[in-house]
Amino acid sequence: MNRQTMTISLDVNGQRHVLDTAAHHSLLDVLRNDLDLIGTKECCAEGECGACTVWMDGKAVNSCLVLAVEADGGEITTIEGLAGEGELSPLQSAFIEEGAVQCGFCIPGMVMAAAYLLEHNERPTEAEIREALSGNLCRCAGYKRIVRAVQRAAGSGP
Repeated sequence: MNRQTMTISLDVNGQRHVLDTAAHHSLLDVLRNDLDLIGTKECCAEGECGACTVWMDGKAVNSCLVLAVEADGGEITTIEGLAGEGELSPLQSAFIEEGAVQCGFCIPGMVMAAAYLLEHNERPTEAEIREALSGNLCRCAGYKRIVRAVQRAAGSGP
């Protein structure tokens, strides 16, 4: 092992991974390129769009801004980890039912941010939903449907 790579250990969606990574690789790089978890999207690489949102140790983070070595020993949940036993989560199903999935590029990050909100607030108001999703950009402008999907999943929508 040279000085530019490190061995890290990550618990991703309940499965332990030990891998060698370059010191400058982001968590996003490792998820997509090393672990083949391509649901997490790469877009701005600056933490501005939210397409790469995952949970790290129970907190929503932009994985493009986290070095993989910073996540060493951590617990990571990606969009693939929300579905259980081959079934979509109620939130993922609500996104489909409300037509909130358009091009699909922002959706994994939106779902992860919304799921984080619902983990901490089971009955958010529309304003709280909009605030929670404010770090996630949708180029297709599907915000109304996205908000309705979160409301549906929370049991307060259509």
